[in-house]
Amino acid sequence: MSEDGFHIHGHDEHVLEHESHDGNKMSQYIAIFTAILSTVGAIISYQGGATQNEAMLYKNEAVLKKAQASDQWNFYQAKAQKGHLMELAQELAPKEKKDYYREQVEKYNADKKKIQAEAVALDEASKQADEKSEQLMHPHHKLALAMTLTQIAISLASITALTRQRWLFVAAAIAAAGGGVLGISALMS
Repeated sequence: MSEDGFHIHGHDEHVLEHESHDGNKMSQYIAIFTAILSTVGAIISYQGGATQNEAMLYKNEAVLKKAQASDQWNFYQAKAQKGHLMELAQELAPKEKKDYYREQVEKYNADKKKIQAEAVALDEASKQADEKSEQLMHPHHKLALAMTLTQIAISLASITALTRQRWLFVAAAIAAAGGGVLGISALMS
């Protein structure tokens, strides 16, 4: 500074002032970018968890229906065996008992048809629940990858704030865009 009240800026002072001003702007951009990514990440994380839970519910339903179908098939087998025993008894029984055993065979055959229909329906319900579970897992995988890319973008943005390397901020933006595309793709499927 001079004695008569004039201040002459040196080259270094101007550069420092310019870098400080640009650094503050960049820090603001990084803070806003990181806050937005954190919000998007929370939404992606919630959707991923909800999708996974729903897929697990359908998978549990598939297992339950399969167990019920197995029980029905076992019941069907028991009725079939009893029907065969009644057929054998009909062949071996005296004439006055043959009608009774014939009715029993018809009863077991009718029972088998109902049981078989129920077992087939339960098998189909199990298959459908399993397919729904698989369909829900596809978006879940995309959401998990979207969340990973969002977390990478937040990390790169944080490193950018420390190092002031603009290329890191570009890399963070690219990772964030990839995460956004995957997240939107998963939500639309």
